[in-house]
Amino acid sequence: MPKGGDLHNHLGGAVYAESMVGWASTDGLCLTLATLSLSLPPCAPASGRPAASTIVQNSDLYGKVVDAWSMRNFDYSRQIGHNHFFDTFGKFGLANNRHFGDMLAEASARAATDHVAYLELMQTLDGGIAAGLGARAGFNADFAVMRDQLLRTGLVDSLRGVRGTIDAAESRRLAQQHCGTAMADAACSVTIRYLYQVLRGLSPEVVFAQILTGFELARKDSRVVGFNLVMPEDAAVPMRDFSLHMSMIDYLHKLYPDVHITLHAGELVASLVPAPGLTFHIRESIEKGHAERIGHGVDVLGETDADGLLKMMAARHVLVEIALTSNTGILGIRGAQHPLATYLKYGVPVALSTDDQGVSRSDMTHEYLRAVIDQHLDYATLRQMARNSLMYSFAEAAMKERLLREFDAAMGRFEGKWGAR
Repeated sequence: MPKGGDLHNHLGGAVYAESMVGWASTDGLCLTLATLSLSLPPCAPASGRPAASTIVQNSDLYGKVVDAWSMRNFDYSRQIGHNHFFDTFGKFGLANNRHFGDMLAEASARAATDHVAYLELMQTLDGGIAAGLGARAGFNADFAVMRDQLLRTGLVDSLRGVRGTIDAAESRRLAQQHCGTAMADAACSVTIRYLYQVLRGLSPEVVFAQILTGFELARKDSRVVGFNLVMPEDAAVPMRDFSLHMSMIDYLHKLYPDVHITLHAGELVASLVPAPGLTFHIRESIEKGHAERIGHGVDVLGETDADGLLKMMAARHVLVEIALTSNTGILGIRGAQHPLATYLKYGVPVALSTDDQGVSRSDMTHEYLRAVIDQHLDYATLRQMARNSLMYSFAEAAMKERLLREFDAAMGRFEGKWGAR
């Protein structure tokens, strides 16, 4: 079945642990046995830090590493996977540093297998440059002054290298897939766009610098179609600074009104945060953060005036990026506990997404399968969700028109072959 696009996909979490083991070995990284985390050389086998290349030489160690770097074999019956899930990124993160292009190739290849035509991939595209500039600038409650200081100290100049970084990664992906040749892989047809991801768990000055970078990048490179805030929403800093972050976005949105915004909000349950934390994140993300789409939105029924919020989301056509496997793995939310049926009842547009398919050990096909088995969705609803994923994408107008035209044609062929309706 054609599945449109994947609008909520963290590239760093989209890659399977098995791939990263190979990259870590090639790059000469080390493995700290006590934590199963990668570290930089020199390695010290006698001190429990052998070369990462030893992982594949020991089947028991290999299995433990893959389990530590993903949700594979996690026992969901005993606890929610929240901590294990987020801990994986610190364990394998170094493996990704030199493999942007390889990651694009893997993500697009899996998308093609799943009949997904379009990806919006979250990635901190500047390699942390904005974070460094923000830290040096320091925080100023006057956002205009802070923006001016960052621009004067070279933020825009520092972003010129981002285009080259994306160019190099895409060239590597296209070369691996033999795009433009007679041997072109099916993945060559997958269109990729980027969302600049802001690390909201850092200090306010760093978060502001990264949000500003998201706005600036989206204005300067058409492949960067918007931005999002990432890191666990329930962590101390994101909870403390949530409204501050929305104020930052509100200020900058007035200066960059055409830049698209999608925000993680409501990826929370009562067991993770005090009750007041469940009451405002989604609404504030829309009304103050100008979010056109919401990622997860699991705690919507805990929001103040949930009925009014849902009606407002439907009226404004704010799409919710639904990540069923991720919500089960991280939050323990499944079946009737999930608000997907409520969103559909209120007419809020929704689309399925994978979130971190490598870490979660899932893919888009299994998200659709889970939607049928756990959420009891019918074919017409699945079909509309697939089309929504293109209609509500941030792709440029001509690209969106083409993607929708191709989707409708592909769906016609699919339904003609299988008699789906």
